[in-house]
Amino acid sequence: MKTVLIAKPFEIAVTDTEKPVAKEGEALLKVLYGGICGADVSSYTGNQPFTTYPRIPGHEFSAQIVSIPENDKGLKAGDIVTANPYFNCGKCYSCQRGFVNCCTDNQTMGVQRDGAFREYISMPVERIYPGKGLSAKELALVEPFTISYHALHRAKINPGDKVLVVGAGPIGLFALIAAKAQGAEVYVADILDGRLEKAMHFGAAGTINTKTSNIQEEAMKITGGNGFDTCVEACGLSVTFLSCIDCVAFAGNIILIGNGKKETTFLHSILLKKELNVFGSRNSYARDFQAVIDLIASGKVNVLDMVSSVYPIDKADEAFKALVNNDGSLAKVLIEIGRAE
Repeated sequence: MKTVLIAKPFEIAVTDTEKPVAKEGEALLKVLYGGICGADVSSYTGNQPFTTYPRIPGHEFSAQIVSIPENDKGLKAGDIVTANPYFNCGKCYSCQRGFVNCCTDNQTMGVQRDGAFREYISMPVERIYPGKGLSAKELALVEPFTISYHALHRAKINPGDKVLVVGAGPIGLFALIAAKAQGAEVYVADILDGRLEKAMHFGAAGTINTKTSNIQEEAMKITGGNGFDTCVEACGLSVTFLSCIDCVAFAGNIILIGNGKKETTFLHSILLKKELNVFGSRNSYARDFQAVIDLIASGKVNVLDMVSSVYPIDKADEAFKALVNNDGSLAKVLIEIGRAE
């Protein structure tokens, strides 16, 4: 079968590998679409500290069931599905307390273990979720959506709250959608007008171009000097985290989704002075996948508008290079790996 393989940083190719054989309790899946995550790009460029090589990337995907054992989910051969790509140990303190998304030995497909960018994979049945009539492209967008959905449920957001999302990449845009689904009035900040236009398309109440405007001044104008009830950091940069501290209201919430790669220096007394709630967010739960599938199926949001480009599997290298050189115009890039039968 065709398999996308990163042999080492900046060396990626489509190779031939053996088709997997499903073990007991597993289903054999024909992969249809895979979304390229920032973590996949980091693996390609050698900037992902948890990746070992060679590595098959990919943890955002949709698939068609080829074979599956009897199960209580009603899943059967031919169904179009998606799956949870975070494998937890089940033994650590986090897993024992039910925080399986925070497993201390977490293994995410495409990072610590081989991923889904290949024509067939085997998956434990309990990790597979019914597609509920969604298209294969829509289901390939479920996992990144769950990252933001889970994050936006880390803090209590009330209807009518003013929320600022800093960063309008795919995760930031999904955070915008998730916050709106909770009834919030959502504003988005970024340095690129194209991304801010995308935010308005997905229902932002307003935007801030931080390249041409002072984010704190604009935040105070929008909130009448109060600050935002919740600020969501979706870039992973020191400056954007500090901006969230500046822009959030006293007794407000900061939710961190962006995965930072540099240290941030600040006087932590500001957290005390404003009595801020700071939430980290990692991965997502089964309930997040189910909720996101239901939300998309409701027709309230068109996630397909998030897709900028689709590449065939034979041109996976071009897809990765396009994202490495992304000027901000690309949102979600998908790889077509197979077609449903």
